[in-house]
Amino acid sequence: MSYSHLLHTSFIPTAPPYRSGGDANLTRTILPIQSKIREIFMPALSSTMTEGKIVSWVKSEGEKLAKGESVVVVESDKADMDVESFYDGYLAAIIVDEGLSAAVGSTIALLAESEEEIALAQSQKSSSSAPAETESPKVVDEIPSPQTTTSASIFASVTNAAVNSGALASAVHPASEGGKRVVASPYAKKLAKDFGLDLRGVIGSGPNGRVVAKDVEAAVAAAKVSVSSATEVPTDVAKPKGVELGSVVPFTTMQGAVSRNMVESLAVPTFRVGYTITTDALDALYKKVKSKGVTMTALLAKATALALVKHPVVNSSCRDGKSFTYNSHINIAVAVAIDGGLITPVLQDADKIDLYSLSRKWKDLVDKARAKQLQPNEYSTGTFTLSNLGMFGVDRFDAILPPGTGAIMAVGASQATLVGTKDGRIGLKNQMQVNVTADHRVIYGADLAAFLQTLAKIIEDPKDLTL
Repeated sequence: MSYSHLLHTSFIPTAPPYRSGGDANLTRTILPIQSKIREIFMPALSSTMTEGKIVSWVKSEGEKLAKGESVVVVESDKADMDVESFYDGYLAAIIVDEGLSAAVGSTIALLAESEEEIALAQSQKSSSSAPAETESPKVVDEIPSPQTTTSASIFASVTNAAVNSGALASAVHPASEGGKRVVASPYAKKLAKDFGLDLRGVIGSGPNGRVVAKDVEAAVAAAKVSVSSATEVPTDVAKPKGVELGSVVPFTTMQGAVSRNMVESLAVPTFRVGYTITTDALDALYKKVKSKGVTMTALLAKATALALVKHPVVNSSCRDGKSFTYNSHINIAVAVAIDGGLITPVLQDADKIDLYSLSRKWKDLVDKARAKQLQPNEYSTGTFTLSNLGMFGVDRFDAILPPGTGAIMAVGASQATLVGTKDGRIGLKNQMQVNVTADHRVIYGADLAAFLQTLAKIIEDPKDLTL
């Protein structure tokens, strides 16, 4: 999916217009030819994004750009996305370096139309809009600075050891002219130069194998460990990666977005309804179809979608406080915990897709979510949300309603339970507790009760799920 339309630019004229003299009655305004230096702005990659973080620059300063070609990878509040150039030209000046953040709409780089204008753009770089908020590039703990490195041959002596440890290897980028040159971001090149590191041995983790700053930092850290080991210099035992008690950790971009959404949810009047559903038949079906790649998430999403078909008000939403919309699609969003936050990939038209295709789609969405590669339509189009903590053994919980939706269902674990039958006998059945949180402005208690009754019937007799 292309995001070139999000990369807005504007002209920066090199000289003001002037008037040419002559006949007073024929005086006319003459506009000189303007240098086409454009500002590249931080794009809004989602409706909730207020700032973005530069993950990596795909192009270096001075490199030529073609319209539609990726120029920068931006971390939004939901995912990492390639942003394409809307014009042909040259990346003249990078204003916001890798690892730094900038407000949506602020200038992150300058684009020149010709090579001759690159120098002009460089001179204008200092007057360009600065990012509203930045963070210092994160450097691996205890990396020696170039000033404190006493041995000029430190990296040369440990290259082989680093290669053996898997930190360094031959990196071949598709645009590297058969390995003749290393394709790396400007900031990565600067770091490598400062530390005297040869980029030809660094594995790139950026787009298409491009070397980015974190790759250099990892290589430097590996080199330091190898040197310490080779020279048998006593060092402190490395601290295990984890939580440092007493530390203050700022929100990531995604955590900031989650925080804003949760606060916004407090403005919606919600209520909750719980229901106990017997899952023996669903569990039996799952055992049959699991080998075919069907997940329990797909089963629950399909059952929920079929129930929503009969109760469209539960699939509705209120956004302005004055009206509500009967959504024309049933898109089931499912909460997924990922590193540094939470996201809700969306199974679109879940009521119309067969169970096996739905499972394949879900696997693809989860993989993309964990790689931070979801597109906006894959996480922002949900009409009803599922949150399942049953796999952790949680028997019941309440979920917070996502802004812009009508209801969210919290699903607990299916557990063996002693229950009484209508004939007075006691039996053992698997049951799960579901709790639905809904917007009381448009959904009422009777609506949820009827929806949950329908859902229970589908789950307790799941023959329709495989049709």
